[in-house]
Amino acid sequence: MQPKLSLIGWLRWFWRQLTSMRTALFLLLMLAIAAIPGSLVPQRSSDPNGVTQYFADNPDLAPTLDKLQAFDVYTSAWFSAIYLLLFISLIGCVIPRTKHHFLALRAKPPATPARLARLSGFTERDAPARTDATAAITTASALLKSSGYRVARFNAAGESSVSAERGYLRETGNLTFHIALLGVLVTVGFGGGYGFSGQRVLVEGQTFVNTLLAYDSFNPGRFFDDTTLDPYTLSLDDFSVSYEQRNLQAYGQPIDFTADVSVTPKNAKPNPAEVKVNGPLRTNGTSIYLLGNGYAPTIQVTAPDGTVVFSDSVPFLPQDANLTSLGIVKVPDGLTEQLGMIGFFYPTQDKAESGANFSSYPDLEYPLLTLNVYTGDLGLDDGVPTSVYALVTDDLTQQTGGKTGVASIELKPGESAELPDGLGTVSFVDNDPAASAAGDFKQSVPRFASFDIHHDPTQIWLISFSVLVLFGLFTGLMVPRRRVWVKATTASDGTVHLEYAALARGDDPALETAVTALADRHEKLLNNAQPTATPRKDLGLQRESD
Repeated sequence: MQPKLSLIGWLRWFWRQLTSMRTALFLLLMLAIAAIPGSLVPQRSSDPNGVTQYFADNPDLAPTLDKLQAFDVYTSAWFSAIYLLLFISLIGCVIPRTKHHFLALRAKPPATPARLARLSGFTERDAPARTDATAAITTASALLKSSGYRVARFNAAGESSVSAERGYLRETGNLTFHIALLGVLVTVGFGGGYGFSGQRVLVEGQTFVNTLLAYDSFNPGRFFDDTTLDPYTLSLDDFSVSYEQRNLQAYGQPIDFTADVSVTPKNAKPNPAEVKVNGPLRTNGTSIYLLGNGYAPTIQVTAPDGTVVFSDSVPFLPQDANLTSLGIVKVPDGLTEQLGMIGFFYPTQDKAESGANFSSYPDLEYPLLTLNVYTGDLGLDDGVPTSVYALVTDDLTQQTGGKTGVASIELKPGESAELPDGLGTVSFVDNDPAASAAGDFKQSVPRFASFDIHHDPTQIWLISFSVLVLFGLFTGLMVPRRRVWVKATTASDGTVHLEYAALARGDDPALETAVTALADRHEKLLNNAQPTATPRKDLGLQRESD
């Protein structure tokens, strides 16, 4: 029966279990499993709108998941607990192993075993005649040193031997792997808190200033300070798209997206640049990624007295591959009633058999804008923020489209229409009337691009630690750990008998081959070291003949 453990004993037992390599690997697996929910449901840190939509689509399940912190996986209590335990476990593994490895590097190889025949790869040879045991071991020692072994010589009565070992780079690689993995955890867990990710939608001709208030959405790290934002401006000069027109099987598929921008650092001249889907722009400490694009029809609303109460290029969100797009227009002031419009834009308008509009091609070949008009309280005076891409119609009266019996407003570039109840007029502004009159609508509607502006000060550190992880893993797997012994025994008749053997730490399928190769090379060196016999003249016979 084992004695009962005291509190100190239990703490020591728990520490030994936590800092074992088996526990570290288990925690690493648990961390990977715990990260899975972060890819299954939207996260508040990266997709707050997706979380809102998830609550709307799953009103029963979403509150339960929220209590489990499923929408904040990477900052949740259970994920942080696994993360910290893995962090402590790796530290507890690495420090003792580093100390042990340092001492092992300074220690000399162990003494030669008495019975080498019991070891793996054992082979034996007879040294050439007139070979001295000490000289044979000296030659073997030099040979092993040239092969990267650390050697130690031992002498006993009637025998001489050399003990050699190599492969400490394997343990160095293992330690490098774990230290680098620890560095990755520190970099991701703490260093990432100093970065940020922000999104901004720009219409052609618009300019973004890198300040906190200029972002459409902004997700800072927990340690981020907005005073560290590097001031610069980003202008979207032009956005171009190439579509497939030769291959009928992929007709209309986008081939290339290019955002031509101008970056202007503080107190400097504008610098032209490009942003592509797989070609982010790196400037002023940030990386700018191209996320999406679409059309932004320029819509103008005019009051009955001729006053323009709304004029803007409104980004319409694509709904399908042919860029049938949905947009929202809100006019809270300037008219007798607040006005809201739900619009659909068709780059190349066509009609289905049912009479419904759709877009048959994503480029501007026959653009059409349809608008459903609503009047009433837009809910903007309550102080509650609302999405610019959604219109809450609960307190609104629909004036056109749907079941109203009044047809939706349909506008081509350059056309205008009267609003219901004498509210005024709405116009679809044409950016290039001359070209449109000739049937070319390529420049009639501006395009927009959405950018993700990302700042991560840990990228260099993360890449460096990742390279070290691969180096340590490769070294730990590929470098064998071996100990080799060569023993020379002098027999009573003066001949020297040589024994070779080795021992591997772990599996080493090439061990026996390495021992045989060592014996062959050693034997060849000993044979080459023998003096060449020269014939001598027999002086006695010469005198007799004389």
